[in-house]
Amino acid sequence: YEGDYIIEIAKSIIESHGKELIKDDSIFQSEAEKSIFEEIKETLKKIGISFDQFTNEKTFYDNGDIDQLLDDLNNKNLIYEKDDATWFKTTQLGKEQDRVYIKSTGEPTYRLPDTAYHRDKVNREYDLIVDVFGADHLDTYPDVLLALNALGLNTDHIRVLLYQFVTLLRGGEKVKMSTRKATFVTLNELIKEVGSDVVRYFFIMRGVNSHLNFDLDLAKDQSDKNPVYYLQYAHARICNIIKHGDSMGILKNSECNPSLLNHPSEIALLKQLEKFPETIYNSHLSLEPHNIANFLHEIANRFHKYYADCRIISEDEELTNARLTLSTATKTVIGNGLKLLGITAPEKM
Repeated sequence: YEGDYIIEIAKSIIESHGKELIKDDSIFQSEAEKSIFEEIKETLKKIGISFDQFTNEKTFYDNGDIDQLLDDLNNKNLIYEKDDATWFKTTQLGKEQDRVYIKSTGEPTYRLPDTAYHRDKVNREYDLIVDVFGADHLDTYPDVLLALNALGLNTDHIRVLLYQFVTLLRGGEKVKMSTRKATFVTLNELIKEVGSDVVRYFFIMRGVNSHLNFDLDLAKDQSDKNPVYYLQYAHARICNIIKHGDSMGILKNSECNPSLLNHPSEIALLKQLEKFPETIYNSHLSLEPHNIANFLHEIANRFHKYYADCRIISEDEELTNARLTLSTATKTVIGNGLKLLGITAPEKM
């Protein structure tokens, strides 16, 4: 791979280790890994993603898990040597062709360390294991599960999500990227350009099977066209309405008369709010947070319609109280929904 970041890392390593590098150039690898990994963790922190545990693939070679896996598969007559490569007998397990575990060059394919890693995960006895892969792993993960089953491990609690690739658009044109040519936009750069809230929402708002066109112009737009701005503005607008009601001494928390909420826009908003618990539950079962994003967008739609059709604060104190109560409920749902998605809910914009 190419890129200025590699040069900067190399300079930093030379400054730190100097002449040591003449005797042991492996320092470059270990220090570069450490530097890049620290940057990855910092970037993830900015976007609100945390991990309880990080596992380095090298661990499974160092602790003997890879050798043990190969021994166990060999004892079950599930691997063999051919053309200087090591093959996994997937045909013996119902597949059309066998798969390479170790290439003739001695380099392992993804399947080998992935199987060792998942064996370790299963042995840690998690109730649920969720794998998030790119679509390019479509052919790999079934072989991993196949190997685990062949070793007598239950994989029913493993859920695999294959996400489609992201296309970055700028000025309506596709941004061409290549790590080998050093033409790419990092996640860190994306966060700096549009903000962490927008990045999170844009990645969340598409389902697993949907391709995402990340439109940078839309992401930076401060209008209703931007779905993040639209949602956050709805929350901020409601906060302002409630604050205005408070300043007038309207007792929004006193018992309201829900029968007064009979305008079609009010009823439509109430019906949508009622679906919040079900939406959360179904999103939890399906592991599809984009359903929450879509739900919140519809809530914002209906609230803006309600705001346009109904005067929330009026001379009628009882009606005002009912409408402020409905507005407060809407604020609560939008706020909780955004919190679940890891996105801020501003009180003013």
